[in-house]
Amino acid sequence: MTSFPRSTPEAQGVSSAAIGRFVDALEREVHDLHSLMLVRHGHVIAEGWWAPYSAAAPHALFSISKSFVSTAVGFAIEEGLLALDDRVVDLLPDDLPEAVGDNLAAMRLRHLLTMTTGHAVDTIGRVDESQHNWSRALLALPVELAPGSTFVYNTGATYLISAILQRLTGQRVLDYLTPRLFEPLGIADAAWEQCPRGIDVGGWGLSVTTEDIARFGQTYLRGGEWQGTQVVPAHWVAEATARQVPNATPDAPADNDQGYGYQFWRNRHGSYRADGAFGQLSIAFPEQDALLVLTSGVQSAQIELDLVWEHLLPVLGNHEILTPDAAADAALTARLRGLTIPAPPGAATSPAAIRVSGREYSLPTNSFGLTTVALTENLDGTTLALTTATGVHELRCGYGVWEPAESALVERPQPVAAAGAWVDDSAYLAKICLTGTPFALTVSLDFRADEVTVNIEQNVSFGPTQLLHTNGSAA
Repeated sequence: MTSFPRSTPEAQGVSSAAIGRFVDALEREVHDLHSLMLVRHGHVIAEGWWAPYSAAAPHALFSISKSFVSTAVGFAIEEGLLALDDRVVDLLPDDLPEAVGDNLAAMRLRHLLTMTTGHAVDTIGRVDESQHNWSRALLALPVELAPGSTFVYNTGATYLISAILQRLTGQRVLDYLTPRLFEPLGIADAAWEQCPRGIDVGGWGLSVTTEDIARFGQTYLRGGEWQGTQVVPAHWVAEATARQVPNATPDAPADNDQGYGYQFWRNRHGSYRADGAFGQLSIAFPEQDALLVLTSGVQSAQIELDLVWEHLLPVLGNHEILTPDAAADAALTARLRGLTIPAPPGAATSPAAIRVSGREYSLPTNSFGLTTVALTENLDGTTLALTTATGVHELRCGYGVWEPAESALVERPQPVAAAGAWVDDSAYLAKICLTGTPFALTVSLDFRADEVTVNIEQNVSFGPTQLLHTNGSAA
C-alpha cells in the first residue's frame, strides 16, 4: 500500500469544525489557494483543491525541491559517495576558476547544505541562465566571507549540490531518487527542470502532486519511515531537520529566523518545514504527530504560517479520539469538495460585446511580446485571442466557471484554465490560471471607440507584477 489511509478528523483527535474554521480563515486572508492536505497520526483527515486546481495535477514546488536534494545527499552519504566535510573544489574539479581563492578552497559540502557558503548574496541571480556551464559560472563568483560564518539563502548552492550528485552518481538527481525515494513512496511522474547541461536545477524546478508532497513530509515526520519501511536514513532525517545554523537576518519574517538545517527551515512551536516560493509549504509538527501541506500563489508564506499558528496548531494538541461528529464531518467534507478560486465577477455580456467581437486590435512593441488582442463572443462563451511571437493563443473564458486548456502563452505549453466577465459596459476581465504553477494572469481589456487599453498583471512574482499596460487600435 502506498496511499495514505483516510479518516475522520475526530477519530484522530481533531475537530472537524475547527478545521472548517481554519479553512475559513485561509480563504479570508489568502486569495490564491490551490490545495490543502492535513495528516494526523498517519491518516489524511482533510484534503481539498481549489478549482481549477486538482488532486491529480502536479504542481511546481519551487524551493521545496531543495529538501528533496537534501534527501539525495543523505542517500549518497549512506552509500559512501560523499561526506559532509568534502571540499567543493574536490567535488567539482573540472569547473573551477583559474585562481581558487582561500574562501572557495575552504568551502565544504555542509556549507552548501546549510546556506553558509560565504557568499554575500544569493548566487543564482548573478548567473546568466543561458550560460552552458552553470557550475563554472557559480564557482567563479567572489566568495566574500569565510564559509560557515554567515547564513545567506543561496539557491546557487543547491544547484551545485545537484551538479555534485550527478558527477558522482552519473545520474540526474531525479533518476537517482527514483528507486530510493519516489518508487517506495509511490510518487509517479515527477518532473524536474534542467540546466543547459542536463543537470537538474536542484533549488527549484521539481513538480509533483499535493499528496506526493505529503508522502515525502510524512516520511520525514516518522524518522524516514514510510508505511513500515525505513526509506530515508533516520540519522539523516534528524540532522537535516535540526537547527544546524542560525539564520536570523534583518527584517526576516518570524518563522525565517528559527534556524536552518540541511535545506529545511525550522519554525516556531517546535515545528519545521520544506518551503517553496509563493506559498508552497510542507509543515511538520513532531510533537503533535501532524503534517500540513499547502500549495498556493501568495507573495509571502508568512501570512499562511501565522494562520496555522493561530487557528490550527491549538486544535492539534489532543491525541485522544474525539466523540464522532457526523454532521460536522459531513459539512467539512462538502466544504472541501466545493472549493474554488472565484471567477471574475461581472456580466456575461455587455453593450460593447457585439461591437468588438472578432475585431483584432494591434499593439505597439512591448516587453510582454504581445502584438494583437481579440475578443470573440459566441453563443457558448467568450474566446480571448492573444498573439505573440510564438503564435495566436486562443483561450475560452468560462463565465462563472473555469475552462481548462493547454497554452504556450507563457514560456512553454502548459495546462491553464480561464474565466472572465464584463466588469462594466466597456471593460472585459479575464483570469488565466497556470494550473501547474503558483502563477495566474489577469488580463483587462477596456474598449473605447476603435481603441483598447490592455493591462496584464501577475498575481505573484520575483519582480514587478504588472507585466503590460498599453493601448492598441483596431486593425
